[in-house]
Amino acid sequence: MPFYDRAGAKIYFETYGKGPPILLLAPGGMKSAIRFWQNAPWDPIALLAQNYHVVVMDQRNAGQSYGAVTAADGWHTYAADQLGLMDHLDIQRFHVAGMCIGGPFALGLIKAAPERVVSATLLQTIGRDNNDDVFYAMFDDWAKPLHSTRDNVSEAAWQSFRENLYGGEQVLFNVDERFLATCKTPLLVLMGNDVYHPESTSRLIARSAPEVTFIERWKSGEDAALAKDALMGFLTTCASRESDNPMR
Repeated sequence: MPFYDRAGAKIYFETYGKGPPILLLAPGGMKSAIRFWQNAPWDPIALLAQNYHVVVMDQRNAGQSYGAVTAADGWHTYAADQLGLMDHLDIQRFHVAGMCIGGPFALGLIKAAPERVVSATLLQTIGRDNNDDVFYAMFDDWAKPLHSTRDNVSEAAWQSFRENLYGGEQVLFNVDERFLATCKTPLLVLMGNDVYHPESTSRLIARSAPEVTFIERWKSGEDAALAKDALMGFLTTCASRESDNPMR
Protein backbone atom coordinates (compact mmCIF):
# COMPACT_ATOMS: atom_id res chain seq x y z
CA MET A 1 0.00 0.00 0.00
CA PRO A 2 1.29 3.53 -0.75
CA PHE A 3 2.20 5.35 2.44
CA TYR A 4 4.66 8.09 3.22
CA ASP A 5 6.14 8.83 6.63
CA ARG A 6 6.59 12.30 8.11
CA ALA A 7 7.47 13.27 11.67
CA GLY A 8 5.47 10.61 13.45
CA ALA A 9 2.72 10.41 10.82
CA LYS A 10 2.04 7.64 8.31
CA ILE A 11 -0.07 9.03 5.45
CA TYR A 12 -1.99 6.83 3.01
CA PHE A 13 -2.40 8.09 -0.55
CA GLU A 14 -3.41 6.98 -4.05
CA THR A 15 -2.67 8.40 -7.50
CA TYR A 16 -4.62 8.26 -10.76
CA GLY A 17 -4.13 9.44 -14.33
CA LYS A 18 -1.45 11.45 -16.09
CA GLY A 19 -1.00 15.14 -16.77
CA PRO A 20 -0.64 18.27 -14.65
CA PRO A 21 -0.80 17.33 -10.94
CA ILE A 22 -3.83 18.08 -8.76
CA LEU A 23 -4.17 17.27 -5.05
CA LEU A 24 -7.71 16.40 -3.90
CA LEU A 25 -8.57 17.02 -0.23
CA ALA A 26 -11.58 14.95 0.68
CA PRO A 27 -14.79 15.78 2.53
CA GLY A 28 -15.71 14.03 5.76
CA GLY A 29 -14.75 16.61 8.36
CA MET A 30 -12.09 15.33 10.75
CA LYS A 31 -12.54 11.91 9.11
CA SER A 32 -11.46 13.31 5.72
CA ALA A 33 -10.47 10.26 3.66
CA ILE A 34 -10.46 9.08 0.07
CA ARG A 35 -13.59 6.97 0.50
CA PHE A 36 -15.74 10.03 1.20
CA TRP A 37 -15.40 11.15 -2.42
CA GLN A 38 -17.88 8.33 -3.13
CA ASN A 39 -20.53 10.36 -1.27
CA ALA A 40 -19.94 13.57 -3.24
CA PRO A 41 -22.60 14.76 -5.71
CA TRP A 42 -20.19 13.63 -8.45
CA ASP A 43 -16.81 11.96 -8.44
CA PRO A 44 -13.95 14.38 -9.19
CA ILE A 45 -11.38 11.57 -9.19
CA ALA A 46 -12.89 9.87 -12.24
CA LEU A 47 -13.47 13.21 -13.96
CA LEU A 48 -10.01 14.65 -13.41
CA ALA A 49 -8.02 11.45 -13.98
CA GLN A 50 -8.89 11.71 -17.68
CA ASN A 51 -6.53 14.68 -18.05
CA TYR A 52 -4.65 15.14 -14.77
CA HIS A 53 -2.31 13.33 -12.39
CA VAL A 54 -4.69 13.08 -9.44
CA VAL A 55 -3.31 12.67 -5.91
CA VAL A 56 -5.75 11.73 -3.14
CA MET A 57 -5.00 11.10 0.53
CA ASP A 58 -6.41 10.13 3.90
CA GLN A 59 -5.68 12.92 6.39
CA ARG A 60 -3.83 11.97 9.58
CA ASN A 61 -5.92 9.85 11.94
CA ALA A 62 -8.55 9.32 9.25
CA GLY A 63 -9.01 6.36 6.94
CA GLN A 64 -5.74 4.43 6.79
CA SER A 65 -3.51 7.32 7.93
CA TYR A 66 -2.05 7.68 11.41
CA GLY A 67 -0.39 10.54 13.24
CA ALA A 68 0.61 11.67 16.69
CA VAL A 69 -1.67 14.11 18.56
CA THR A 70 -0.23 17.09 20.44
CA ALA A 71 -1.52 20.27 22.03
CA ALA A 72 0.27 22.30 19.34
CA ASP A 73 -1.50 20.61 16.41
CA GLY A 74 -3.73 22.66 14.14
CA TRP A 75 -4.33 23.53 10.51
CA HIS A 76 -0.59 23.93 9.97
CA THR A 77 -0.09 20.27 10.92
CA TYR A 78 -2.30 19.14 8.05
CA ALA A 79 -0.68 21.57 5.63
CA ALA A 80 2.72 20.11 6.48
CA ASP A 81 1.40 16.58 5.81
CA GLN A 82 -0.06 17.66 2.48
CA LEU A 83 3.02 19.51 1.30
CA GLY A 84 5.15 16.64 2.55
CA LEU A 85 3.17 14.22 0.38
CA MET A 86 3.75 16.37 -2.70
CA ASP A 87 7.46 16.53 -1.83
CA HIS A 88 7.46 12.74 -1.48
CA LEU A 89 5.98 12.50 -4.99
CA ASP A 90 8.50 15.06 -6.27
CA ILE A 91 5.72 17.46 -7.30
CA GLN A 92 6.60 21.12 -6.93
CA ARG A 93 3.66 22.99 -8.50
CA PHE A 94 0.11 21.65 -8.43
CA HIS A 95 -3.57 22.46 -8.49
CA VAL A 96 -5.60 21.70 -5.36
CA ALA A 97 -9.29 20.95 -4.93
CA GLY A 98 -10.94 20.54 -1.56
CA MET A 99 -14.48 19.73 -0.47
CA CYS A 100 -15.98 20.45 2.96
CA ILE A 101 -12.98 20.63 5.35
CA GLY A 102 -10.88 20.53 2.20
CA GLY A 103 -11.75 24.20 1.71
CA PRO A 104 -9.73 25.46 4.70
CA PHE A 105 -7.08 22.85 3.89
CA ALA A 106 -6.71 24.24 0.36
CA LEU A 107 -6.57 27.85 1.52
CA GLY A 108 -4.03 26.83 4.15
CA LEU A 109 -1.79 25.42 1.43
CA ILE A 110 -1.95 28.72 -0.44
CA LYS A 111 -1.11 30.56 2.78
CA ALA A 112 1.79 28.21 3.59
CA ALA A 113 3.25 27.86 0.09
CA PRO A 114 1.66 30.26 -2.41
CA GLU A 115 4.43 29.64 -4.90
CA ARG A 116 3.42 25.98 -5.17
CA VAL A 117 -0.35 26.21 -5.72
CA VAL A 118 -1.42 26.87 -9.32
CA SER A 119 -5.15 27.10 -8.52
CA ALA A 120 -7.64 26.09 -5.84
CA THR A 121 -11.16 24.72 -6.24
CA LEU A 122 -13.37 24.89 -3.14
CA LEU A 123 -16.47 22.69 -3.16
CA GLN A 124 -18.96 23.69 -0.44
CA THR A 125 -16.27 24.70 2.03
CA ILE A 126 -17.02 24.61 5.73
CA GLY A 127 -17.31 27.95 7.49
CA ARG A 128 -18.41 29.72 10.65
CA ASP A 129 -21.92 31.20 10.72
CA ASN A 130 -23.45 30.83 14.21
CA ASN A 131 -22.60 27.13 14.08
CA ASP A 132 -19.56 26.69 16.33
CA ASP A 133 -21.33 23.88 18.19
CA VAL A 134 -21.50 21.60 15.15
CA PHE A 135 -17.75 21.81 14.58
CA TYR A 136 -16.90 21.16 18.21
CA ALA A 137 -19.29 18.18 18.11
CA MET A 138 -17.69 16.96 14.87
CA PHE A 139 -14.24 17.10 16.48
CA ASP A 140 -15.44 15.28 19.60
CA ASP A 141 -17.14 12.56 17.53
CA TRP A 142 -13.85 11.97 15.68
CA ALA A 143 -11.63 12.18 18.78
CA LYS A 144 -13.64 9.98 21.15
CA PRO A 145 -12.66 6.58 19.65
CA LEU A 146 -9.03 7.71 19.38
CA HIS A 147 -8.68 8.39 23.11
CA SER A 148 -8.24 4.71 23.91
CA THR A 149 -5.31 4.47 21.48
CA ARG A 150 -3.63 7.66 22.71
CA ASP A 151 -3.06 7.06 26.41
CA ASN A 152 -0.17 9.54 26.38
CA VAL A 153 -2.37 12.44 25.16
CA SER A 154 -3.91 14.49 27.97
CA GLU A 155 -7.42 15.88 27.91
CA ALA A 156 -5.87 19.35 27.89
CA ALA A 157 -3.99 18.46 24.71
CA TRP A 158 -7.18 17.29 23.00
CA GLN A 159 -8.93 20.52 23.99
CA SER A 160 -6.01 22.63 22.77
CA PHE A 161 -6.02 20.84 19.41
CA ARG A 162 -9.78 21.42 19.09
CA GLU A 163 -9.42 25.13 19.86
CA ASN A 164 -6.52 25.49 17.42
CA LEU A 165 -8.84 24.24 14.69
CA TYR A 166 -12.25 25.66 15.54
CA GLY A 167 -11.75 28.34 18.18
CA GLY A 168 -11.59 32.06 17.51
CA GLU A 169 -13.76 34.08 15.16
CA GLN A 170 -12.37 33.53 11.65
CA VAL A 171 -15.12 32.52 9.25
CA LEU A 172 -12.82 30.16 7.37
CA PHE A 173 -11.02 28.95 10.52
CA ASN A 174 -7.64 28.70 8.79
CA VAL A 175 -7.35 32.12 7.09
CA ASP A 176 -8.98 35.51 7.55
CA GLU A 177 -10.62 38.00 5.18
CA ARG A 178 -7.40 39.98 4.88
CA PHE A 179 -5.72 36.90 3.46
CA LEU A 180 -8.54 36.40 0.97
CA ALA A 181 -8.21 39.99 -0.22
CA THR A 182 -4.54 39.49 -1.02
CA CYS A 183 -4.80 35.95 -2.41
CA LYS A 184 -3.37 35.95 -5.95
CA THR A 185 -4.15 32.29 -6.61
CA PRO A 186 -7.15 31.75 -8.95
CA LEU A 187 -10.10 30.26 -7.06
CA LEU A 188 -13.13 28.31 -8.25
CA VAL A 189 -15.87 28.31 -5.60
CA LEU A 190 -18.82 25.91 -5.72
CA MET A 191 -21.36 27.15 -3.20
CA GLY A 192 -22.39 25.37 -0.02
CA ASN A 193 -25.89 25.55 1.41
CA ASP A 194 -26.18 23.81 4.80
CA VAL A 195 -25.15 24.19 8.43
CA TYR A 196 -21.64 22.80 7.91
CA HIS A 197 -21.12 24.53 4.56
CA PRO A 198 -22.93 27.87 4.84
CA GLU A 199 -23.85 29.77 1.70
CA SER A 200 -22.53 32.87 3.44
CA THR A 201 -19.00 31.44 3.55
CA SER A 202 -18.88 30.71 -0.18
CA ARG A 203 -20.22 34.19 -0.92
CA LEU A 204 -17.64 35.76 1.39
CA ILE A 205 -14.83 34.15 -0.61
CA ALA A 206 -16.46 35.14 -3.89
CA ARG A 207 -16.64 38.81 -2.96
CA SER A 208 -13.33 39.02 -1.08
CA ALA A 209 -10.72 37.27 -3.25
CA PRO A 210 -9.49 39.16 -6.33
CA GLU A 211 -9.77 36.28 -8.82
CA VAL A 212 -12.80 34.03 -8.26
CA THR A 213 -15.12 32.01 -10.48
CA PHE A 214 -18.33 31.41 -8.52
CA ILE A 215 -20.89 28.66 -9.16
CA GLU A 216 -24.10 28.55 -7.14
CA ARG A 217 -25.76 25.37 -8.48
CA TRP A 218 -23.58 22.35 -9.24
CA LYS A 219 -24.83 19.15 -7.64
CA SER A 220 -27.21 17.39 -10.01
CA GLY A 221 -28.61 17.15 -13.52
CA GLU A 222 -27.70 19.87 -15.97
CA ASP A 223 -26.17 21.93 -13.15
CA ALA A 224 -23.68 19.13 -12.46
CA ALA A 225 -22.79 18.79 -16.14
CA LEU A 226 -22.19 22.53 -16.45
CA ALA A 227 -20.15 22.60 -13.24
CA LYS A 228 -17.91 19.77 -14.44
CA ASP A 229 -17.31 21.64 -17.68
CA ALA A 230 -16.58 24.81 -15.71
CA LEU A 231 -14.07 22.96 -13.51
CA MET A 232 -12.23 21.50 -16.48
CA GLY A 233 -12.23 24.89 -18.23
CA PHE A 234 -10.97 26.63 -15.10
CA LEU A 235 -8.09 24.17 -14.70
CA THR A 236 -7.21 24.41 -18.40
CA THR A 237 -7.05 28.20 -18.19
CA CYS A 238 -4.89 28.09 -15.08
CA ALA A 239 -2.62 25.44 -16.60
CA SER A 240 -2.22 27.61 -19.70
CA ARG A 241 -1.13 30.51 -17.53
CA GLU A 242 1.29 28.16 -15.81
CA SER A 243 2.91 27.19 -19.12
CA ASP A 244 3.13 30.86 -20.12
CA ASN A 245 4.90 31.67 -16.84
CA PRO A 246 7.15 28.67 -16.15
CA MET A 247 9.24 30.55 -13.58
CA ARG A 248 6.31 31.18 -11.23
